[in-house]
Amino acid sequence: MRISPDSRPALLPLLLAAAALLAACAPATRVTLLPQPGSAVEVQTGERHERLDEAYQTLSVSTQSEVERGHTTARAVERRMGKLLAAAPAPAQRYALYFHTGSVQLTPESEAELDAVLAEVSNRPGAEIIVTGHTDTVGSLTANDELSLNRARRLREDIIAKGFPAARIEAVGRGERELLVPTEDGVDEPRNRRVEIKVY
Repeated sequence: MRISPDSRPALLPLLLAAAALLAACAPATRVTLLPQPGSAVEVQTGERHERLDEAYQTLSVSTQSEVERGHTTARAVERRMGKLLAAAPAPAQRYALYFHTGSVQLTPESEAELDAVLAEVSNRPGAEIIVTGHTDTVGSLTANDELSLNRARRLREDIIAKGFPAARIEAVGRGERELLVPTEDGVDEPRNRRVEIKVY
């Protein structure tokens, strides 16, 4: 198409209208739910709430709040967002080690696992770690708070000794507040005497 000099002024409003139409068609927000067990996302658009709860469901919201639901595939997500997904941090790693009653001494099974856990942790030098100590319900609340913190501190020191930066590892004690196996007070439950190590 050839544009003559005198047709240019009439063309400008047409181009602006086309640009506005294209902008109205383009989604202002696009959401894709990636696969992860138990995951869901809720999107609010004005008075409407839209819930995505299946892997690869999509939702696009235009600048005029028009909602379009859809579905995509793993391949399409990889093609569209592969570089972004490759740059994402590794998923959090979780470990549990268990202790003898009333002590900071690991059980033989957990002692055997400790080196493997420490090796895994040292392979993620940029990570942050939270070590959370727990107890069973034997003993007083105060004693269990102290014991759980001492268990967490013991594992924190082991991890630091392997070269992990101390500034990026936190130790906390939860006492008997977060029982893995619910019990009455005064119950010697081995699965509750643990330290959970979460590597982010």
